[in-house]
Amino acid sequence: MPIKTIAVIGAGTTGRGIACASALGGYTTVLEDVSDSMLAKAVAWIRESLDEGVRRGKLELADRDAALARFSTSQVVDEAIRDAELIIEAVPEDLEMKLELFTIFDKFAKPNAIFASNTSSLSIGDFSDIVIHRERCIGMRFFNPLPEMKLVEIIRTTHTSDETVAACFEVATRMGKETVVVNEATGPVKDPQNKM
Repeated sequence: MPIKTIAVIGAGTTGRGIACASALGGYTTVLEDVSDSMLAKAVAWIRESLDEGVRRGKLELADRDAALARFSTSQVVDEAIRDAELIIEAVPEDLEMKLELFTIFDKFAKPNAIFASNTSSLSIGDFSDIVIHRERCIGMRFFNPLPEMKLVEIIRTTHTSDETVAACFEVATRMGKETVVVNEATGPVKDPQNKM
């Protein structure tokens, strides 16, 4: 299933960066957070980041406007994920919170949606164990500061399908990132130095 819409859950530093890269990559993007103030800060940051790209000559005005047109926000998870083919969770490193989100994803997402976690320390296997289609559960670890750091680490479990890995690889590439795929047992990449 081609990915056209991406939902990013959590509007903190990482979430807003992922959402900005997603919209710039050509995806319809929904950024969700329960906090009004977090969403407002994220929207302001994304606008400023895109404006800065225009000022520096790295981004055309038309591309900025197109990215903003593809971007929206939500405060309700099940509504935010409803049309997404890829859901990227970027909330704080709280296992119970993340498990609750994956349960919601499993209940309300499209039948073929991919569930990705940006976790840096928790097991992707813990999330895949509670969803129906473990083959569509994966890690997508972005590194901060996200606009400058080009590396995205794709973490597959023993159940993650090749199709899921390929879809996430393509998304990261369209976001302008360089991607490394690792098996969860291998462990994460340490101290990436892969900057723009």
